[in-house]
Amino acid sequence: MDELYMARCIELARKGVGVTAPNPMVGCVIVHEDRIIGEGYHQEYGQAHAEVNAIASVKETELLEDSTLYVNLEPCSHFGKTPPCSWLIIEKGIRNIVIGSMDPNPLIAGNGVRQLEENSCTVQSGILEKECLNLNKRFFTYHKKKRPWILLKWARTKDGFIDRERGGIEDRGGLEERGVNWITGKHARQLVHKWRSEVQSILVGTHTALVDDPELTVRDWQGKNPLRLVIDRKGILPEPLKLFNGKTDTLVFTSSDAYNSAGVKNRKNLEYVLLPDEKDYLPLILKHLYKLEIQSIMIEGGAALLNSCIESGLWDEARVFTGDVSFGSGVPSPEIPGEPSETLSEGPDRLEIFRNF
Repeated sequence: MDELYMARCIELARKGVGVTAPNPMVGCVIVHEDRIIGEGYHQEYGQAHAEVNAIASVKETELLEDSTLYVNLEPCSHFGKTPPCSWLIIEKGIRNIVIGSMDPNPLIAGNGVRQLEENSCTVQSGILEKECLNLNKRFFTYHKKKRPWILLKWARTKDGFIDRERGGIEDRGGLEERGVNWITGKHARQLVHKWRSEVQSILVGTHTALVDDPELTVRDWQGKNPLRLVIDRKGILPEPLKLFNGKTDTLVFTSSDAYNSAGVKNRKNLEYVLLPDEKDYLPLILKHLYKLEIQSIMIEGGAALLNSCIESGLWDEARVFTGDVSFGSGVPSPEIPGEPSETLSEGPDRLEIFRNF
């Protein structure tokens, strides 16, 4: 039965997708004699944790001392925006605790279990551990690898192209040709907006910003806009681009001091981050995002940026659409060696998911 109740914890935890970061997604179930008497989940960053909500939902509080608390992540043991959940569990007299996975956060990292055990609690861990780790892969990657979890996303045509040839950076991509050359259908595009609502940040390179003029916001789905990120090494991106429309927070990574020009530095919701002019920008960007507690990033960049990620091994998951169109010629699609972990149909399009973890 332990697996059944842990699966319910995971189901509850998923309700917090896109709104709990930088906290993990956590669900909690309280069981008395094979009957669920309370359950809850972490609903939003800064609000009560799953264990608090589950305990508060119990009407027959006299049963708590003879109940088992299930939670997919080790209870917290420190004061953050809320008091420690381990203390609350001890205070309420719950003596049996079943945990899916341990917490990698150095502030916790076993301390929650230690506090419980030192106060006469019996703790069992590792129930559906693989599923629990996958649920919070962004959180675990951030704490273990000291960088955000990296999702690559692109679409390619049936004949293997990611875009048409539309000029180079030197001529600013031909501004008269700006706009996306759509490869996928409406259903796939809606799914991408759902993914945007689930990550904390989204990155494109200079060329994509210039020729596609993307807005990188959540419009075909309900949810928060990710932090927009764009690489502009030489400071050449023009002001009319949608990335500079002020609708949501945007960071521009550059090696140029052009951002100091009049009118540029005062744009709404826009910040320039000056980086050394190194060939490989991505590690510098990831280091900056780690300091900002950004735990996830979706890279929707062009072929050059995507290929750089693949070649360096700096990616955790790739989601690749193949649309029902052909270009005949154009920019070749990036390729990931090996077979996809999953292949799905999304309307007329095919979605392949590759994993690097």
